[in-house]
Amino acid sequence: MVLFLFHWSMIPQMIASAETMLGRWKNHVGQEIEVFQEFRLLTAEVISRTAFGSSYLQGFEMLMKLSSLLVNFDLKLKLPGIRISIDDIVDECKSFYFAGQETVNTLLSWTVFLLALHNDWQEEARKEVLQLFGKETPNPNDLSKLKTMSMIINESLRLYSPILYVTRSIERTVRLGKLIVPADVELIIPFLAIQHDLQFWGQDAHLFKPDRFSEGVAKATNNNMATFIPFGMGPRNCVGLHFGTT
Repeated sequence: MVLFLFHWSMIPQMIASAETMLGRWKNHVGQEIEVFQEFRLLTAEVISRTAFGSSYLQGFEMLMKLSSLLVNFDLKLKLPGIRISIDDIVDECKSFYFAGQETVNTLLSWTVFLLALHNDWQEEARKEVLQLFGKETPNPNDLSKLKTMSMIINESLRLYSPILYVTRSIERTVRLGKLIVPADVELIIPFLAIQHDLQFWGQDAHLFKPDRFSEGVAKATNNNMATFIPFGMGPRNCVGLHFGTT
């Protein structure tokens, strides 16, 4: 599997893509904007710039060129114990390209929607950004200081997780708490159901309350980290975790 690794050096490319989008929005002052489509273009542009060093259209063309190699060649990439074809590489590239685009797009859209409904949190987020950066371009070193924004993103992920569930194939019999799970079964892990469970999140689990994350995820989950898993957890969690939340 091809792993997309996030690095702080990618942030300037992310900022450049966001500035391009905001530049377009200036031409629509006083008009409605279809933000879902705008965020879809933004996320595609960001992935293209950071993964392929190109624009969205150029990045897509690169994938198509890779695909065309399959017509004339049967190329294999030899790694110790692994045999990967060009077809496999193209499929993996498409996976993180399109899956990454849709999940981050969904997160951005729900977050903006929630902030539109809750003007108090919108104002708090704006105030925090202005205090840290003023009207300057955000710098990578200070992004971790955006506590309010982190709380808002976590609560958006909890309420409207971009991924509803994952499945895991059980290869051997295992014990999960009081349960014995036999081999050769498919285990479904429902992210959204867990993150809305009243037993873990209280009677206000359906409400948008970013302050529940004011002391971090561990405190919000009462040290039961498995109740907040928008990116999964363990060795097979989503490789795009830091990319998506940044």
